[in-house]
Amino acid sequence: MTRVVLIAALLLCVPLFLTSCTRPAQTTDAPSVTGGPAVGPQAIRIGLNAELTGSIPVVGQSCRNAAEYAVKQVNDAGGLEVGGARVTVELTTEDNEDKAESAAAVAQKLASGGVLAMVGPNASRNAVPAAEVAESVKMPMISPWSTTPPLTVDARTGEPKQYVFRAAFTDDFQGVVAANFALEELQTRQPAVLYDMASEYNKGIAEVYKKTIEAAGGKIVAFETYTSGDKDFSAQLTKIARSGADTLFLPNYYSEVPLQVKQARGVGYKGRIFGSDSWGSEELIKLAGDACEGLFFTTHYAPDTATPKATEFIAAYQGAYGVVPDDVAALTYDSFGLLFAAIQAAGTVDREAVREALAAISDFEGVTGTMQFEGTGDPVKSAVVIQIKDGKFTFYKTAQP
Repeated sequence: MTRVVLIAALLLCVPLFLTSCTRPAQTTDAPSVTGGPAVGPQAIRIGLNAELTGSIPVVGQSCRNAAEYAVKQVNDAGGLEVGGARVTVELTTEDNEDKAESAAAVAQKLASGGVLAMVGPNASRNAVPAAEVAESVKMPMISPWSTTPPLTVDARTGEPKQYVFRAAFTDDFQGVVAANFALEELQTRQPAVLYDMASEYNKGIAEVYKKTIEAAGGKIVAFETYTSGDKDFSAQLTKIARSGADTLFLPNYYSEVPLQVKQARGVGYKGRIFGSDSWGSEELIKLAGDACEGLFFTTHYAPDTATPKATEFIAAYQGAYGVVPDDVAALTYDSFGLLFAAIQAAGTVDREAVREALAAISDFEGVTGTMQFEGTGDPVKSAVVIQIKDGKFTFYKTAQP
């Protein structure tokens, strides 16, 4: 604990100001280190597996921006100190196209191409198959944004995966937070849900939410589904409106929620609407306009109540890219912070040593809060509830684990 905490603390002192955002060079001909991945004598190669195209390109762009920023920040400070030597970091970025099969193929490509570790994918539907590859080839992986519990669990044994970590909280935690918010804050008596049955993330949160509501003595009056790519939700929303629902939980992606909210109001639904961390892109506000005003969602951090560390990151990121970093950007930056701390703690460029150092992190202060690992790849951390107010994401409350 002491070594990792000290290194993590030192890492926080790296100057945050970013002077340019050009992508670092990517090498492909570095020599190999015995027992480890290919690496040059003065460079560590990290892979990024991101959704640069497909249905959630804003997620991929935020992930890439934050990754490039994190790498440049470290290199501008002289690189990482590993085993008494300063080592620069090289980023190899690949587009998984927001497809499960592509995410797995990218993971395999990065692993065989000599990266020390992989950050991403983000969406659970892509992260889970990529995690299977990472685990099988014993390559450390950190998913910034995936919250589905199966990500870090071996499907065959039910035991925790050894090489797969995440920077986000899990759906089990978020589903409970959302249910408690609906019961305690929104005073729901007739809750309803609409979710994508084809998506691991949406389905997982919806089921935990339903289970938590029912355990508290409540009853879900409408539990409706759709499939990824659908544009017309009027049939399901009409059933929800007719059920007498007073709240509607939409644990769906920012690209779908605006249509769902507008169509819900269009069929006469007048109750409260709220969602989950997949709402976290400001693209949602652009697409939904006034329709999302006053709505709530659970997520990972709130820029308007940030810690000093987070405030510095937000200012530097906004200065570089012209936008406030969303939760994906913040979680990606934290993923690289965790990885850099582990590499320094390991003191060697070796996948197994880095994996062991990641698992040993017990107190890491990130942009999205303090986190620790307790025997699994899932960090113990808090969540926040955001309200969309005056066209902005505004902190409402904190939910502790």
